[in-house]
Amino acid sequence: MRQSRKAAIVAAAAALVVASPTAALAGGGGGHGGHGGHGGHGGHGGHGDHGDGPPVRTVAGGLDGPRQLSDYEDGNLVVAESDSGEVSSIDVHSGEVTTLLSGLPLAQGVDYRRGLLYVAVGEAPPPEPGAPAAPPPAGPASVVIVAEPDGDVRATYDLLQYELDNNPDGQTQFVDGVPVDALSNPFSVLAQRKRILVADAGANAVLSIDRWSGEISTFFVPPVVDDVEGCAGAENNPGTTGCDPVPTEIAEGPDGLVYVGTLGAEVPGAGKVYVLDHHGDVVRVIEGLTSVTGVAVDRKGTVYVSDLLEGAPPMDGPPPADFDPATVGELTRITRHGEMSHAQVTMPTGLEIQHGELYASAWSVAAFVGLPAGSGEVVVVDDDAWEAHR
Repeated sequence: MRQSRKAAIVAAAAALVVASPTAALAGGGGGHGGHGGHGGHGGHGGHGDHGDGPPVRTVAGGLDGPRQLSDYEDGNLVVAESDSGEVSSIDVHSGEVTTLLSGLPLAQGVDYRRGLLYVAVGEAPPPEPGAPAAPPPAGPASVVIVAEPDGDVRATYDLLQYELDNNPDGQTQFVDGVPVDALSNPFSVLAQRKRILVADAGANAVLSIDRWSGEISTFFVPPVVDDVEGCAGAENNPGTTGCDPVPTEIAEGPDGLVYVGTLGAEVPGAGKVYVLDHHGDVVRVIEGLTSVTGVAVDRKGTVYVSDLLEGAPPMDGPPPADFDPATVGELTRITRHGEMSHAQVTMPTGLEIQHGELYASAWSVAAFVGLPAGSGEVVVVDDDAWEAHR
């Protein structure tokens, strides 16, 4: 469960802002604060009609820590905003952002299926040594919440309790009664017909929730990475060596297979995408990636992954004087034949393909570099972006 210092800092950045003081979910009819003024900002003129515009274009702005992206009603998108604790819909034509849920401690993942939202609520990181303890979260953490878009909560599933009772990765959880690392930190969610799959980054496991009985079980546990330079023999929790896999994103491909991206403790080449069958058995593994935070698969079987911090300066000192945060982050495209190409997208996490368009959450950890609230975006990535960065 231990991550590198870099990953720990990023996790802290992902939770810099806790949700509003109210713990109740609130339906939102007309957008909130920074969203209201963006109805039409960055619109791209319809699917496929790109003209001579830039290869990466803003669809919507004013977001606070955007994470997972998913399909929503009427051809629109839904996004989890971790910094503000909200779930919002995005009109991909006008750029209008509408708040659906609010008051969540750390909304990291969201999916939508048949009138219901499925939200992965994460765990805030522990304070840095010597720092005062953070106030308790405004609502339940380390859970999956099922809610209607108007805010009515249908169910809440406690993933932390499952981790405490079952410990899927088998690593040491406590020393002298104190947690040695994150226990449960759900990062993304996939709602299927009979179950909900959750990538729990803290538990190092993908969990399955039966949609009818509510029973939680372990779907897949990616192994510790010990065959990559920087991971072999690396210090981990007591009794474990190697880099934690840290599952982050989960998606379903057109072939019905499940694709799980792993962070790999931010070590170059330690990130992977596991391709799993319906039972959680490994079909194949895409290797040699770095800090995967988003996964999407198109109809041809091409896989897209996001690397949140590609190009980021070292964390052991101040950044260079000429550091430009806009250059941090990258998408990787992997064809069915294993050919890779890259596109520069700033601090990307969630990815979604809709009507042949690739959308990405961008500036996902903008608060980490001191930018104000509302700096997050959703962008659309044109084919020219890949040709320019091969």
